[in-house]
Amino acid sequence: MKTWKDPTPVDISDDLLALAGGERIIAERLARLGLSETARVQGFLDPAAYVPASSYDLDDMDRAVERIRKAIAGHEHILVWGDFDVDGQTSTTLLVSALRDLGAQVSHYIPNRFTEGHGVYLPRFERLLDGGVGLVITCDTGIAAHEAVAYARARGVDVVITDHHTLPDELPKAAAVVNPMRLPVGHPLRELPGVGVAYKLVEALYGSRSCDHLLDLVAIGIVADVMVQVDDTRYLLQRGLDVIRNGARPGLRAMIERAEIDPNYLTEQDIGFKLGPRLNALGRLADANPAVELLTTSDPAVIAERVNELEGLNQKRRFLTRQVYAAAQQQIQAAPDLLKYAALVVSGADWHTGVVGIVASRLVEDYDRPVVVLSEDEDRASGSARSVAGCNIVQAIHSQEALLTGYGGHTMAAGLRLPAEHIFAFRRGISQNVREQLGTAEIEARLPIDAFIALGEVDLAFAERLARLAPYGNGNPPLTLATRNLRVKSRRTLGSRGDHLDLRLVDEDENERRVIWWFGDLDAVPQGRFDLAYTVRLNLFDGKLEPLIEWLDAHPSDDDTALTLRGQAPFQVVDYRGHPAPQAALKTIIAEKPDVLVWREGASDIAGVDRHHLRTAQTLIVWSPPPDPFVWESALETVQPETVVLFGNPALFDQPHKLLEQVAGLLKYDLNKKSGIVTASDLAALTQQTERTILACFRWLSANTQMRLVSLADDAYRVLLNEAPSRPQDAPERLKYLIDETRAYRAYWLRQIF
Repeated sequence: MKTWKDPTPVDISDDLLALAGGERIIAERLARLGLSETARVQGFLDPAAYVPASSYDLDDMDRAVERIRKAIAGHEHILVWGDFDVDGQTSTTLLVSALRDLGAQVSHYIPNRFTEGHGVYLPRFERLLDGGVGLVITCDTGIAAHEAVAYARARGVDVVITDHHTLPDELPKAAAVVNPMRLPVGHPLRELPGVGVAYKLVEALYGSRSCDHLLDLVAIGIVADVMVQVDDTRYLLQRGLDVIRNGARPGLRAMIERAEIDPNYLTEQDIGFKLGPRLNALGRLADANPAVELLTTSDPAVIAERVNELEGLNQKRRFLTRQVYAAAQQQIQAAPDLLKYAALVVSGADWHTGVVGIVASRLVEDYDRPVVVLSEDEDRASGSARSVAGCNIVQAIHSQEALLTGYGGHTMAAGLRLPAEHIFAFRRGISQNVREQLGTAEIEARLPIDAFIALGEVDLAFAERLARLAPYGNGNPPLTLATRNLRVKSRRTLGSRGDHLDLRLVDEDENERRVIWWFGDLDAVPQGRFDLAYTVRLNLFDGKLEPLIEWLDAHPSDDDTALTLRGQAPFQVVDYRGHPAPQAALKTIIAEKPDVLVWREGASDIAGVDRHHLRTAQTLIVWSPPPDPFVWESALETVQPETVVLFGNPALFDQPHKLLEQVAGLLKYDLNKKSGIVTASDLAALTQQTERTILACFRWLSANTQMRLVSLADDAYRVLLNEAPSRPQDAPERLKYLIDETRAYRAYWLRQIF
């Protein structure tokens, strides 16, 4: 439970109340956002009434337009250099689409997260310029690319930078630097994401022509990059949502269909929780360049292939996120003093850096404070930070610059690197700066309540009036409403796997409403009277619009403090551990059950999937025992089973020398037959181990064999060959310890997990 913060009184004029359609709750939200003038209120509620700022308000826009038009007229080869997150993918797609439409000769490149990282990777940049490039345009990156810009100038190639990240002390000497951070605070273009800057550039290039068809990309980038939704940023999002609803590009339509979204009622929530994560998985776990192909092509075969790729990677991303999130929460529970700091800083050995930003966002929601999640790799640490309203996270990180080896980002999100030995000092220092920015002595998980209302007020008409405040997001969160003295009339599970709760709540006047608790715990539903905090939005259910009440938090009412505790496992357990004929039993279960998923790992002739390819299923058969509690808990959360069947056949590689031989064999195979790039997470699934254990194998093999593993990014490594050392060493104590730890957990799991 969070600490609820009662709504602060706010004066509402009659004019503002009239503009809000007579709905006082809407008028109060507008007033708290600082909106009272008629023109500003109308522009906020209706994009048709908003007057957007000129593209030429952005510094260097005239220079950028002039140079690009010259390149198009002269048939110069234009290279668009982007970034691998969703903002970068959509920025690149937008510029490539628009430049092609304008008749330009254009190619694009998005750096590989594993091998090249953020920014302009100079070795690749040099090779691309060798192809006869005459002009480079960056998007969502480049503001600190001094070396790349200088190299291009030396070769007679101009660079136009479009970016939105924090400005360095000195700007690169490019032909034009278009960045809204160069504008004064409060300017209506200042909160644009990278794709918004790219759009304003295209708007200037198009002149009197409409470029509305590109607004679908802008909407996706705004939501995915968690931009503050004010002024032009909100306006572009509102219009972009309409473009998506009324006929998105073919690749996006296919994504919407696969995600089971009704395009007519698509909202920013669908982008934030369904579409954005799928595109992000491509950049975090693979190569983001195919995203541009997906979003520009009309070829059904290519679209189907790319959408299938997104689905598989998104599934893996979810699993890795759950692993790191569970480990971070365990760390907080084991060391509750971490919550005494104004900034929550958690770190773990070999956490997958591709998902630490997602985990940081979830922890911000849990603890209502800035969060930094770091992955430690021997003596180094790197990770992501996410912030809360009122705290500029880049400014907070900058205050600890002496402890860092690198950082960058914007107000609400950033990345950073530092020596692992500096983590404690960094936690202490950044917390001091955060406390100064937020101006509070104690940071706690709070839930601000916008209004207390009666349950009977929540009907379809009420939800339709509130929808005028949408789209919601950073700077304009959904209204948090609360109702006192409720009780549960009925409850049932919802969804094909029963992973949500459908509750019927009634108040003291017997008003009854349906409430959805996403991923709710049936055993944690309050008993007796309680107060509920919730949001309300329009929802399409069985072909009809309804006011959807979504559970946020519950407190016992003043006269009734009974709340249930967590109970037993929410699924049936069938125990076949130690069965004399496991394969025969397995065949029988598969034949009897309608929806069965077999989880098996390692070298096995049993048909099934590994941890990264789990899906929802009614029955989960666990053929091999999991290596640690985080993998186990993540598997259960992914599958959401009604029945779990336990077998637990022993692992094949539970001795250091056996595991090292197996990993070495897999690396040699990949070097000879594939790309030579491997990921620790994939090898962990192949060998039934944890990523930490596989990384310990990598370190030993690099030091004691002819194979050398070079870290690229996240958990990806390139396999190289060197001369073998003359005297290989025995397996290190750390590897032995990790294998013993896994063996002990498996023994516990096989003996008494249930």
